[in-house]
Amino acid sequence: MFNLPVMKAYSSDLRQKIVNRYEEGNISQRELALQFQVAVSFVETLLKRYRETGSVQPKVRTQQTPTKLNVEQISVLEQLVEAQNDATLQELRDRLAQKTGVSVSSTTIHRMLVKLNLSVKKNVSRQRKGN
Repeated sequence: MFNLPVMKAYSSDLRQKIVNRYEEGNISQRELALQFQVAVSFVETLLKRYRETGSVQPKVRTQQTPTKLNVEQISVLEQLVEAQNDATLQELRDRLAQKTGVSVSSTTIHRMLVKLNLSVKKNVSRQRKGN
């Protein structure tokens, strides 16, 4: 239904280089992360997977996480944006909750707008005044 940009997994070559360097010894996971410019959590997860499975390959995602809003609720969100495209994410969130009874975070509203390729105009001066 929606196409989100998908982050690519690190290459098998890079993964193997990290594992090889770690196995050489005398280097911490933090230093590995700095050396290869990756997150420490990635190094931790990679090394754990390697110890448990012997593989450096990324996990294959078999199922996409479903969206928080159903088709009707997304339609209501589209209508809300069309009716007032200068509404803030919080305002859209509140109006969606009033119309559908479903309460989601402002982040979820933002993600839905990105998926729908919709944008809202931001009135910076209005937001500064606290209105």
